[in-house]
Amino acid sequence: MSSLADKGLNLSKNAFFSFMISKASGIMKKPVKVGLLLTTAYEKLTDANSNESGLDQIKDIMFRFIRLVKAYYNGTYRDINTKTLLLGVAVLVYVVTPLDLVPDFIPILGFADDLSLMAWFINAFQEEMQKFQVWEEGSVAVGHS
Repeated sequence: MSSLADKGLNLSKNAFFSFMISKASGIMKKPVKVGLLLTTAYEKLTDANSNESGLDQIKDIMFRFIRLVKAYYNGTYRDINTKTLLLGVAVLVYVVTPLDLVPDFIPILGFADDLSLMAWFINAFQEEMQKFQVWEEGSVAVGHS
């Protein structure tokens, strides 16, 4: 996954992604917009059909990130760096934006840039995601979700 993550790293340095970060910053101030973003991202990830290796793993981790953002906004989970949260939301904004560097209507390639950006995020913020997974599994074990 590192070459995919490397492509995502390059995308994360792109001016268009910087624009996505600024959009994410505005969205994060409006919980209703965050909810809409999470729903849209979830639907897009659910609809993603690809033979790319690791797609299911990437989708599972991004679904976990969606749950993390929900937990953050409902106040049950706060143990995350604000910059990580911002970059993750920016990745989701990028994923749901139909016109990005490689438009999604282009077969296979349209989702490849989204995948590489998600792979970069997962690779760069593994520790934060694992910390949330441990918290989430502990919450479920004691009956809170």
